Amino acid sequence: MQITHLELLNYRNIESLSAEFSPGCNIIYGENGQGKTNILESIYMCGIGKSHKNSKEREIIRNGCEESHIKAEFDSEISSHRVDIHLRKNKPKGMALDRIPIRKFGELYGNILVVMFSSEDLDIVRRSPSDRRRFLDMQLCQLDPIYLDNLLRYNRILEQRRELFKMAEEKDSHELNDTLDILDLQLCSYGTKIMERRRQFLEELNEIIFEIHYDLSGGREKLRIEYEPSVGEEDFYETLLKNRERDRIYRQTHAGPHRDDLSFYDQDKDLKIYGSSGQQRSCAISLKLSEIHVIEQLKKEKPVLLLDDVMSELDRNRQMQLIRSLHDVQTIITCTGLDELIEEQLGDVRKIHVKDGSITT
Repeated sequence: MQITHLELLNYRNIESLSAEFSPGCNIIYGENGQGKTNILESIYMCGIGKSHKNSKEREIIRNGCEESHIKAEFDSEISSHRVDIHLRKNKPKGMALDRIPIRKFGELYGNILVVMFSSEDLDIVRRSPSDRRRFLDMQLCQLDPIYLDNLLRYNRILEQRRELFKMAEEKDSHELNDTLDILDLQLCSYGTKIMERRRQFLEELNEIIFEIHYDLSGGREKLRIEYEPSVGEEDFYETLLKNRERDRIYRQTHAGPHRDDLSFYDQDKDLKIYGSSGQQRSCAISLKLSEIHVIEQLKKEKPVLLLDDVMSELDRNRQMQLIRSLHDVQTIITCTGLDELIEEQLGDVRKIHVKDGSITT
């Protein structure tokens, strides 16, 4: 898959922008704060329907404006797509795929395939469990619409359960428990499906990431990812019952896939605890490269790879290791300055200079 054309209007610091991209490597360069990341964020939104920064949509609209627009065109081996996203301060956003309006961002998933790799992702091994869960969810939602549906339903019930606890003092205890019984059964039904799919996905991912990381480390490390669910599928409901009073007091659900985590091991060495900074970053690179392979394996197509200021955070050896893995993938890289050695390794590149939200190529 390749993005060929992008138009932005009143998007963050960008008043108006029109850009063409080559099918190979594209380097977007310029000083910090000029709008480089904003371009990548808008491309990511075309595949996922929301910002990778979890920003509120009204924050994306340029200061002093009421609306913002994204229009992007993508080509794949079998089809072409156009995505339009219309952000409005006081109304829900409007979206269209191939000029046909869509109501839910989930309808974009699987049509526009993108993998985002930002400098923050380099620290995913030692960041919070929520960051690692987000990696799992973003990947699975692009690949599996059933998983997306289960996750949305699970989160909706989780919110209903929280709201019920907030109103607990106003409700009769029997009425409260009866409602909770219904919600907990639904929560277990969707939660169990989520955990089962995560476990299956990680089994598939481990087969791919082992080879990638083995090559990346020069044969020195044997990486595997372990799934750490907060509760077993078979005793999920019993755990909810056991924790019900505690959940009511704290007004939150203490067990379920929303509390899951991942661990990364080099044989028996827990990289979260004992891995060096370099090992942890190599693990993050392997994780992102494995995303590309998983998407290609299941969708029969490579995604667009977005690298946001990643190169500056890596030493020269890991820069070269990453570059050698970018063959046949359209890549869009942001950086503050051009590096002749990296350009030489990348081959023919399209250079886009950004200053004050405007571009020259």
